[in-house]
Amino acid sequence: METVHALSALFDHAGCQFSIYDLGRRVCQLDETAFRAVEANQQPYPYPLRQHAHMAIAFWPPGGAPWVWFLKMPLDERGLLNHTAMGDFLQYVSAAMGERLTATPNKEQREKLANNPYTFTPTDDKMAMFHATLTYQLGRPASQYYDHAQHYLNGELGWDNWQGVGLQGLADTCVRMAEQNNATRVRKALNHLPTTPLYALLGCLEHCQINDKLAASLRDMFQQMCQTQEVDIFLVSALIRAHAGAPSATRHQLIDAVLDRAELHHREIFVAIAGRCWHHLTDDAALDRFLIALADQHDATLFQQVYADLVMLPPLRGALLGRLHGHTSPALTQAMARMQQAVKQTHHDH
Repeated sequence: METVHALSALFDHAGCQFSIYDLGRRVCQLDETAFRAVEANQQPYPYPLRQHAHMAIAFWPPGGAPWVWFLKMPLDERGLLNHTAMGDFLQYVSAAMGERLTATPNKEQREKLANNPYTFTPTDDKMAMFHATLTYQLGRPASQYYDHAQHYLNGELGWDNWQGVGLQGLADTCVRMAEQNNATRVRKALNHLPTTPLYALLGCLEHCQINDKLAASLRDMFQQMCQTQEVDIFLVSALIRAHAGAPSATRHQLIDAVLDRAELHHREIFVAIAGRCWHHLTDDAALDRFLIALADQHDATLFQQVYADLVMLPPLRGALLGRLHGHTSPALTQAMARMQQAVKQTHHDH
């Protein structure tokens, strides 16, 4: 096999079709032209997480079933793909598969290929959403769990009988939101679901585009909960994440309402906003508000972790680097000073 330096070149050479999905933040397909530009280091990877690109690569010969690789590739400080690592991985492929990328690998080849430092295992929820998305986009039928999940979400099986509902079935329903009345089915089930299936469903929704009606129902859940004595931080966090694909005005309303309430300023909440709803922070005022609330936690480690994560995202990089170099609002400058003071005080007390 001639030496190839890019995945796309490998598939082109083998006559395979392929799709690339990001699995780091939200499960979403990457545009092929954009991915080729990333491979050529013409643009940064769009959705970095902890300085890596977490990708699912699906490829298939014409008319054949897809093969999937889950790859975790290091990025440099500008978010560009590390070519040495990619070259290294492609050598593993060549050693394991030889000339025949389109042939179904045998057990020995599969083990050889799996035994490299660049593969990773996605979390269960991302794996379920990825499989649902891939089968849907390839026009293949949903999993065997789909039908059961639909009956459950209709309330036909009794809300407490959720043990037999597969996560894959919920994922299939969410991915097929535009079909068979699924968006309405999901929306109407929300207020009836016990805790476990509710979290599972919200975990699927964070990877979907959701319509105004569904987003409004999620916001109603948030408002009802805020009226109770005990606010459940983890549920608020899950509701924020589920707004990742909501219309932007709706998402802004929810995040503003959360940042308005000091009792909701919690590590889980900041991580949810940064991890799933970072588009909200492309607005300068929203970014300052978020950073001030974060600095006022007086937790320098948390601040640094969230900042380091956000600064790798191409749409936020310029604004965050500018703030680091002093182009910032007086309120943010004061919040940073308060945080540094609190950290010094803590060290002094110890």
